[in-house]
Amino acid sequence: MSVNLLDTSNWLPLDGLAPGFDANKAPTVQDLAGRHFTVNGDGGPMTFSFDDEEVNWAAAGQAGTAQYEAFLVAEQLYYAQWHSSVETGLAVSLILDLSNGRALYIGALLGQATPGTTAVEHDFRAGVLEGYSTGGEPIQESTGLIGRRVEWVYSPVHAYEHVYLSPTWYTWQCLAGPERGLADTDSNTVFQVRPGIFVFTWREKVIPCGSVTIADHRDVNAIRSHGSLFGWDESGVAPVHFTFGAHGRLVSVSHHSPGLNPAL
Repeated sequence: MSVNLLDTSNWLPLDGLAPGFDANKAPTVQDLAGRHFTVNGDGGPMTFSFDDEEVNWAAAGQAGTAQYEAFLVAEQLYYAQWHSSVETGLAVSLILDLSNGRALYIGALLGQATPGTTAVEHDFRAGVLEGYSTGGEPIQESTGLIGRRVEWVYSPVHAYEHVYLSPTWYTWQCLAGPERGLADTDSNTVFQVRPGIFVFTWREKVIPCGSVTIADHRDVNAIRSHGSLFGWDESGVAPVHFTFGAHGRLVSVSHHSPGLNPAL
C-alpha cells in the first residue's frame, strides 16, 4: 500500500525515529571531568563544573545538575549536551574551544508551536572562557554553509541530505530509512566555531522538535557531525532527547549570480 507523503499526520514522531538513529554516534569522552569553566559574554557569566557523569551549571537564568555526554570534535574542541533535570523543557548544548578560549551556549526551549513559531526555540550566547587566552575569530553567526548540498549517513539504514539555502532556511530530504521520501524546508541558524567547523541548528515545524549539531567540514569527503534532537513524543506530553552522529559528504555547491546571492 502506498503512503501519501503529503499527509503530514502520517509522519513519524520523534520517539519513533530514535531507535537506531544513533548508530554513527561518536564515542563519548571524559576529558571535561574534574574541570570548571566560566564563560563571560552575552547576558553575564555562565558557569559549568563537570565530574565523571554530571555537570553542575548556571546559565541564562537556569541552573541545575544533570547527566551529560561530551564529544571531541577536533583538537581541544568539545561538544557537551544534557537535558535539564529541573526544567524538563530545556536541553543544553555547550561548545568549548579550549585552544581559542571561546564558548557557545545553546539553550533549546521546548514549548507549544503557535502560528509563526516552532515548538523548539534556541537561545544562543557566545562568550570567552575565563582564564584562557583568546585566539582566532569570535564564534558568530555564519553564512559559510549556504549553497552547499551535503549527504548525511546516521546509521546503516538512516540517510538524509541537507541543502543550505539562506541564513534562515534549509531543505532536508530523507534518502533512506523510515522517513524515506519525506522532505521539508525548516528554519536554521549557523555559527562558525573555527574555519571549516560549524554549529548548525534547526527547528522543525511539522514534527515538534529541534536539533543542535556541530560538524567538521574541513575534509568535504569525510565530514563528521555530532548532535542532539529534542522535542515532544507522539503523545505531545513527554519530552524526547537523544544524541547522535553522522558521516557526511559534500555533493555539490550552488553558485548564484553576484546580485542574487542569498548569503548577502
